[in-house]
Amino acid sequence: MFDALSDRLSGIFESIRGKGRLTDADIDATAREIRLALLEADVALPVVKTFIAQIKERCKGAEVSKALNPAQQIVKVVNEELIAILGGETRRINYAKQPPTVIMLAGLQGAGKTTLAGKLAKWLKGDGHSPLLVAADLQRPNAVGQLQVLAERAGVAAYAPEPGSGVGDPVKVATDSIAEARQRGHDVVIVDTAGRLGIDEEMMQQARDIRAAVNPDEVLFVIDAMIGQDAVNTAEAFRDGVGITGVVLSKLDGDARGGAALSVRHVTGRPILFASTGEKLEDFDVFHPDRMSSRILGMGDMLTLIEQAEAVFEDKQKEEYTDKLLKGEDFTLEDFLDQMQAIRKMGPIGNLLKMMPGMGQMKQQIDSIDDKQIDRTTAIIRSMTPAERRDSSLINGSRRLRIANGSGVTVSEVNQLLARFKEAQKMMRQMSGAMGIPTGKATKSPYTKRKGKKGAKKKTVRRGGPASQQQRAPQLPQGLPGQMPDLTDFNPADLPDIDLEQFLKQQGFKDQGKDK
Repeated sequence: MFDALSDRLSGIFESIRGKGRLTDADIDATAREIRLALLEADVALPVVKTFIAQIKERCKGAEVSKALNPAQQIVKVVNEELIAILGGETRRINYAKQPPTVIMLAGLQGAGKTTLAGKLAKWLKGDGHSPLLVAADLQRPNAVGQLQVLAERAGVAAYAPEPGSGVGDPVKVATDSIAEARQRGHDVVIVDTAGRLGIDEEMMQQARDIRAAVNPDEVLFVIDAMIGQDAVNTAEAFRDGVGITGVVLSKLDGDARGGAALSVRHVTGRPILFASTGEKLEDFDVFHPDRMSSRILGMGDMLTLIEQAEAVFEDKQKEEYTDKLLKGEDFTLEDFLDQMQAIRKMGPIGNLLKMMPGMGQMKQQIDSIDDKQIDRTTAIIRSMTPAERRDSSLINGSRRLRIANGSGVTVSEVNQLLARFKEAQKMMRQMSGAMGIPTGKATKSPYTKRKGKKGAKKKTVRRGGPASQQQRAPQLPQGLPGQMPDLTDFNPADLPDIDLEQFLKQQGFKDQGKDK
């Protein structure tokens, strides 16, 4: 959604990156280009005016003029102001002190409230809660049935006493759901309310009645991020008519210009809590202003990428990989297959690559990536025998032909996969070596180094200068010089020959040897 805006901003920053000093004219020209980029992205005019005014004020001060790299400092200023426009800090759900916590969803018809109710329920379940979905949208045809299907897919309970499609009292359903949640032990209640194709008094009155009946802890306004400026006007109407506590962005993966997402927080004064980025129930997460700003400016989003990887890889799987790494065991094709399948669960490869810093300049290459390549890789590995997966050196020419025929690919594709696997295996060995972990090769014992070579004297190294050596040296007997002679040129061969036995007799040691 923010690709066009991101491209424009990247081009603007690139034009000033080579300048060592920025004048007021350069800052004005940069601010003008940023203003045009935001307006083209359908950002509300009051938001653009406030944003540009803050940037000019900070950029013309000492913060940028005294910076060693003014261009990078401007990027920093734009990033911080963009985070402020999006809400500053991440806002979490305010849970009730006494359960259940009641969350009411409101918005126009077609904004994705019912689907988002299922996504929110699945997210809450993964966070350790027991949510209950309440079908209070009794106006739209089949809304009750859709909510029941979503509840089943999310693995949560649903409360739908009325068939809907114009039959039943939504206020009574919402009121009875609180007692039902207490009785069944649910700590969160999600009330899905009806919407209309436009703002009307009947819809507002029904939403006000439901709010008065259940007294929700959170009233979340679900806004379609693709409808542009009208989304801001709708949000203001719901804020004044119903009273909302937060905003949820849906359809954030669309190809619209995305100005509503940048405008709704500043115009309504209500924080953005969640964002929906796809059609699947898993395509839903907490909205982080700093991460969204980083994505817009093309700096990636590594924290979200790490969190997605942690959610996909199970704890047991992590422990198995860690034990294998610590034991120095080789990385096998079975491990390679498990990792490829885990990456597949994280979503499209292009979306994952776009979260990495510096990948914004390779959008065309990323968009051309085919996710079916992972499926072909899976088919190739599954066409191997268990022994071949454990030891890839067994795969000779005839086996490669058999694997290619079994997976419906060519032999060259099998060769390419094995070559990529060898590189991955080599990288894992290098990681093990860098961590000081044995990799299957013989290593010397630390005790061997202490013994040294046979017959060789241990080499000692004295620390400190001559002064410190004089302080630590023992006192010499009287009559000898106070300083040791220089023995650097000493050669034992220059000593005279001495008869040791005769010397001992002269010194009175004649009978001591016999006694012993």
